[in-house]
Amino acid sequence: MKNLKTEQNKVARLIQKDIAVKRFPFEEAGFSCELTGAEVLSTIKQFQKEGFIRKFGAVLHHQKAGYKENALVVWSVPDEQAVKAGRILASFSFVSHCYEREPAFLNQYNIFTMIHSDRKDISSLINDMVSATGIEKYLILKSVKEYKKKSPEYF
Repeated sequence: MKNLKTEQNKVARLIQKDIAVKRFPFEEAGFSCELTGAEVLSTIKQFQKEGFIRKFGAVLHHQKAGYKENALVVWSVPDEQAVKAGRILASFSFVSHCYEREPAFLNQYNIFTMIHSDRKDISSLINDMVSATGIEKYLILKSVKEYKKKSPEYF
């Protein structure tokens, strides 16, 4: 019989590390700590339900994925249009993140989108976003240097 606390500790350590991009990633990850993929997923869901973790997701290493240009585009969207504009902006395949910020950056830019492109010039992508939303006030904050991405480890 498996010890629940030991199982939870194994999963907590496991999900703080990279998980292989495979067809059944939790099966392989679980195997490394003597758990099934179903046990790993069940424990993650339990952690979320109990509030131990808020979210579980992937981190995109954009350079390894072949992207040449990255930019954070911040949009000045009237409050009454924020939900609709956010949904439209998030629907673009080149947008990896789209979220509303309160308080707004510089007291006006309240929707943030992260764009990743395999082209060096992203102006046409931004023009498509402007056309789709009608929002013309934005700032482009380009990535000039990427610092080492390392998630904190808690155990």
